[in-house]
Amino acid sequence: MADPSTYRPSPGQIPASPGVYKFRDADTRVIYVGKAKSLRPRLSSYFQDLANLHPRTRQMVTTAASVEWTVVGTEVEALQLEYSWIKEFDPRFNVKYRDDKSYPSLAVTLNEQFPRVQVMRGPKKRGVRYFGPYGHAWAIRETVDLMLRVFPVRTCSAGVFKRAEQVGRPCLLGYIGKCSAPCVGRVSPEQHRELAEDFCDFMAGRTGTYLRRLEQEMKEAAAEMEYERAGRLRDDIEALKRAMEKNAVVLSDGTDADLLAIAEDELEAAVQIFHVRGGRVRGQRGWVTDKVENVDTAGLVEHALLQLYGEETGEAVPREVLVPALPDPAEPVAQWLGERRGSAVDLRIPQRGDKRELMVTVQRNAAQALALHKTKRAADLTTRSVALQEIADALDLETAPLRIECYDISHLQGQDVVASMVVFEDGLARKSEYRRFAIKTFEGQDDVRSMHEVITRRFKHTEKPADRDEETGKPRRFAYPPQLIVVDGGEPQVAAAQRALTELGVTDVALCGLAKRLEEVWLPDEDDPVVLPRSSEGLYLLQRIRDEAHRFAITYQRQKRAKRLTAGSLDAVPGLGETRRVALLKHFGSLKRLRAATVEEICEVPGVGRRTAEAVLAALASRTSAAPAVNTATGEILEESAEGGDPATRSSDSGKPQPQPGVVSTE
Repeated sequence: MADPSTYRPSPGQIPASPGVYKFRDADTRVIYVGKAKSLRPRLSSYFQDLANLHPRTRQMVTTAASVEWTVVGTEVEALQLEYSWIKEFDPRFNVKYRDDKSYPSLAVTLNEQFPRVQVMRGPKKRGVRYFGPYGHAWAIRETVDLMLRVFPVRTCSAGVFKRAEQVGRPCLLGYIGKCSAPCVGRVSPEQHRELAEDFCDFMAGRTGTYLRRLEQEMKEAAAEMEYERAGRLRDDIEALKRAMEKNAVVLSDGTDADLLAIAEDELEAAVQIFHVRGGRVRGQRGWVTDKVENVDTAGLVEHALLQLYGEETGEAVPREVLVPALPDPAEPVAQWLGERRGSAVDLRIPQRGDKRELMVTVQRNAAQALALHKTKRAADLTTRSVALQEIADALDLETAPLRIECYDISHLQGQDVVASMVVFEDGLARKSEYRRFAIKTFEGQDDVRSMHEVITRRFKHTEKPADRDEETGKPRRFAYPPQLIVVDGGEPQVAAAQRALTELGVTDVALCGLAKRLEEVWLPDEDDPVVLPRSSEGLYLLQRIRDEAHRFAITYQRQKRAKRLTAGSLDAVPGLGETRRVALLKHFGSLKRLRAATVEEICEVPGVGRRTAEAVLAALASRTSAAPAVNTATGEILEESAEGGDPATRSSDSGKPQPQPGVVSTE
C-alpha cells in the first residue's frame, strides 16, 4: 500500500484551471482518469486524511504512485480529453459500461455501389446507416421482410450477388418481387440507391410521406381500372402498417429522443436506454458496471453519455436526451452532445406527461436488469473469489493472484514450434493481453528449452524503459508483471521457467506447473507436487487457464503449419507480390507451363521486368521435383496447381493440405 503523501504535489504546482488528471500505479499504469473545473481543489481533495475518504477513493490513492495533469481551455475540452483517455488506458478505477450482450442493429451499407440491408453486430463501420439496436435479430428480419414489398433493396451477401451477376439470373427474392435484382441490371445503380435511401427515410420515422403517396397511387390505379396494380399497392400499404405496428407509438409523432435510466446499489449500477425515433421505440440496450469509484447518479449519467455517444455523430445523437439526473455541471455535456450532432441537443429531466411516464418504464427495466444481473453474477463472483483464495493458500502466496499468466508449447513432431501466453485477471480471461511466440533459437522438439526461451523473452520486457512510450509511458508490448505464472507441464517445464526467471533477476513472481496426467501442481525446487482436491474451485480455475493456453497455442501452430504447407514455389521470389503472382499464373495457366517459358515470354506479362522474370525461373528451377507428385490418398498423378502452390502440398479438389499417414500430432 502506497502512502499518498509520497507523491503529493505541492499546492503551488497545481493550476486553478480546467483540466484532466491521471493517477498511475508503481508500474506507470493509468488507474484513474478524472476531470475538474479547477484542478487545484479537486486534486487537493484526494490528499486529505485517509480516514475521511470514501473506501473506493482510499483504495485508489493508496494504489497510485504518481499523479499528473493536463490543462485545457474549457470544460468541454476536458470532457473530450477525459473520454479519450478512458478509452485509451482503460483505467481500473473508472466506471466503464459494457454491453451485457452484443445487440443486433439493422444496417444499410450505403458505402457500397449496391447498398445492402442486413443485420449487423459489433462496432459500427464508416458509411453504414444503422437503426436500432434491437433486442432480437428475428424482430429485425420480420420487419425487413414486410418492408421489402415496398422497398425491394438487395439483402444478399457479396458471394450470392457476384454469382447472380455471373450466371445472369437473380435469386428467389428477385423472382417474387422482394428484390429489385440490380445483379442482373433490372434497375440501375442510381435507382437502387434511391430505393435504399427511401428505405432509410422510412426507418428514420418519416413514414407519413410514403403512406400518403402509396394511397394516392392506389386511388389513381383504381380510377383507371388497373385493379391488379391497385391491389398490390393496397397490400404494400398494409405491409408498411404492420411493420410500423411492431414499434408502438409512445410519444407524439416526430419525437426523436433517447431516454436513459439508472438503477444502482452500493456496488453495481445498471443503465437502460430506449431509443425513440418518430415517436416510436426503435431500439433498446442496457449495461451493467461495478462502481469502482465513488460516484453518484449524476456522475453515472455523465459516464454513460460519454460512452454512449463518444463514437456517434449526426442523427445518431437525437435532439432530446432525457436522463434521471443532470451531470454537474450540465452545460459542457449538452454542448459536447450538440457538437457531436451538429445542432442543439436538449439534455433534461422529464417532469410530466408522456415522457415522464415512459421514463418510469425505462427505470423499471433498469431495476429488473440489475436484479437479474445480481442473480446471475452472485454465484460467479463468489466462486472466482474462492478459487483465487484457494490457489493462494495452496501455493503459500501472501495475497490472491489477481493477474495470472499461463504458457504452453505446441508443435507437430518438432516442426512449427510455437508458444502461447494467456492472461486471466480477477479470474476472467483478458484476451487483449494474450501473446503468441514463434520459437527462434533452435529447431526441433524440446519443450523444456522452448519454455525457457519464452519466459526469457516475456520477462526481458518488464524493466526495459525502451518498451514504454516516452510521452505517455504506455507499454509498447507487455510490461506488467503477473502475480502468478502457470506453465503447462510438470517438473522439467517448471524448472526451465524458474531458471529463466532467476537469470533475469525476477524474484517477486510466483510460479507453478499443472501436469495433465494427474492434474497435480508442481512448484520450483519441490520434490513432490501439490495435489488439490478434485472438487476444488482453485483447481478448476487452473484447468480453465491451462486449457485456454493450450487452445491458443494450437490455433497459432495450425496457422503456421497451414501457411508452410500451402506455400507455393513463387512465394519466396523477392519483389514478386500477390498481384503479379496471380497475373503470371493466369497468363501461363500452370507452374508447369511457367517453368517451361523463357525470360522473354515471362516479360510479356504486364508489370514483370527482366530481373523479376529471371528470379522466377531461378526459383522454379531450384524446386523442380525429380518425380511426379502423387496424391497419397488416391494414388493419382497430380499436375501442378494453377493457384501457385506445389502439388505435394495441395489437394486435388479443395486446395487444402492432405493429411499425411502415420503422423501423430503432439499438440
